[in-house]
Amino acid sequence: MSRAIPICLLVCSVAFGIASPVFAGDDVSKVNGSIRIDEGRSVGDLDTVNGSIELGDNGQADEVSTVNGSIEIGDNASIQSADTVNGRVVIGKRARIAKDIDTVNGALTLAEGSDVSGNASNVNGSIRLQAAHIGGGIKTVSGDIEVGADSRVDGGILVEKSTGWFFSSSSNRPPRIVIGPRAVVRGKLVFERDVELHVSDTATVGEISGATPIKFSGANP
Repeated sequence: MSRAIPICLLVCSVAFGIASPVFAGDDVSKVNGSIRIDEGRSVGDLDTVNGSIELGDNGQADEVSTVNGSIEIGDNASIQSADTVNGRVVIGKRARIAKDIDTVNGALTLAEGSDVSGNASNVNGSIRLQAAHIGGGIKTVSGDIEVGADSRVDGGILVEKSTGWFFSSSSNRPPRIVIGPRAVVRGKLVFERDVELHVSDTATVGEISGATPIKFSGANP
């Protein structure tokens, strides 16, 4: 009888998909299903195919990746990188990302005090910084960009020309680019397609190519 219990637990775990405990440094990988790491936990890589990923406040992880799903990184958390194909990426307050964040179809949002050492890029979806820092550059094709008040981007901005059948007619709308009060964008701002560019009169930007900036004062254009 003493041996029946662990055998039953093993069979039940396989049959009903009971999750194994996650220990410090463990990788978590799924095909179907979301991943949620509790506040303050430290893990390895997090990846799934169909599902969202959430890392709690003060958590730590390495590579965070999904295909169909969103990624949410909690306040004061730290990771190596975050990428998804269809889904948004939300970076919490004072979170640290050592490399890049990117998505194809989805918004990128960086909360106050967050820091991305690498690049932030997408194809479709807004990119918004709220008093945040990006050590690399920002790249998009059809997304609006808001470098909010007191934010800093060290590697410039690139809005690429939309080409091919992949892009719908909605991508023909000029992206709206806003560089907010006291924001700093170092490096070149290159626009390969028509954009609507608004730059605060208290912002500092690098060389602009492909667009004529519209100056504004106050909090918003």
